[in-house]
Amino acid sequence: MAGRGCGCGSGHLNEDNARFLLLAALIALYLLGGAAVFSALELAHELQAKQRWEERLANFSRRHNLSRDELRGFLRHYEEAAKAGIRVDNARQRWDFTGAFYFVGTVVSTIGFGMTTPATVGGKTFLILYGLIGCASTILFFNLFLERLITVIAYIMKSCHQQQLRSQRALPQEGLKNPGKREADGLAGWKPSVYYVMLILCVASVLVSCCASAMYTSIEGWSYFDSLYFCFVAFSTIGFGDLVSSQNAQYKSQGLYRFANFAFILMGVCCIYSLFNVISILIKQSVNWILRKMDGGCCQQCQSGLPRSRRNVIMPGNVQNRCNISIETDGVMESDTDGRRPSGEVISMKDFLEANKVSLAILQKQLSETANGCPHQIALSRDNEFSGGVGAFAIMNNRLAETSGDR
Repeated sequence: MAGRGCGCGSGHLNEDNARFLLLAALIALYLLGGAAVFSALELAHELQAKQRWEERLANFSRRHNLSRDELRGFLRHYEEAAKAGIRVDNARQRWDFTGAFYFVGTVVSTIGFGMTTPATVGGKTFLILYGLIGCASTILFFNLFLERLITVIAYIMKSCHQQQLRSQRALPQEGLKNPGKREADGLAGWKPSVYYVMLILCVASVLVSCCASAMYTSIEGWSYFDSLYFCFVAFSTIGFGDLVSSQNAQYKSQGLYRFANFAFILMGVCCIYSLFNVISILIKQSVNWILRKMDGGCCQQCQSGLPRSRRNVIMPGNVQNRCNISIETDGVMESDTDGRRPSGEVISMKDFLEANKVSLAILQKQLSETANGCPHQIALSRDNEFSGGVGAFAIMNNRLAETSGDR
């Protein structure tokens, strides 16, 4: 009973559920903290704006001898017209071909600014069917883009490392008999760092955002800070809709601007999506570290008072002899000689964390395999069509691989 009381007995949550619940709790705290901060920053401004609007509404009503109800009814009619794309200022038609193309781009990219929305039943019905296929296809495109981006980064980092080894080999060194072997040994023990990948993606995202912001500042007339704000909101697919590009009726070099706007949004979304995937690995590693701190002391106390034969866990075995590691998963796939773990048994948090020292090594391993021309998860992919992938795509693939392998 003591073991169960502190969470180390047979009733102990498995590691995936523990990580999920901890991450859910952290996200809930993150949301509460964000709500508190934004409420403190924005509520006073909202109340002041509402007070100014009520004063202007009252003055207009008195000046033109209109009742407040009549005036509010007129404004409601304008709100209905605004939903269909009618505005006071001179703006381009939202549902001409170029406007519709811009709209479907915001749909499949999941940005969804909200400035343009279908008003007819046919348009709304078609949007459901169109978005179902379009959003799924775009998510697949982003995952494939991430795979190829990792490939390019891995080869670049490998080339830089090779150049560094050649520079070291060119220096006179005593006792060096076989410089070629030294370079081969250096490459064999080298792994690209996931931190460098994150740094490269950060730099790429900042460069794209800064260049796009300069364009929006000069053409849209926004401040540079507002342009940077729009870039993050659009590239991260948040899409508030308070600032939306390419909405005026006419622009200088209109065709070129709309093409550049499309290109910047596409590049920005790809870069930010890839950056989010890498950052998610770091967050997962932080969650694992928290779980290790939470579980370590409790498990040590419980296991010291329990016979070893009564532990309802599976030992991780020799981790170094296992080779099939997939990105975005902390699990190390069992080799054929180890066998599969029965679904009814659980593995203790301590053993799990010992078997998976560093989650970042998962991405580093894929980077290393990519840089050295080795297919990712080649042993598993020959036996199972669901293997492979990056990011959220990899999580589903690995789950399918485990499920299909159990049959």
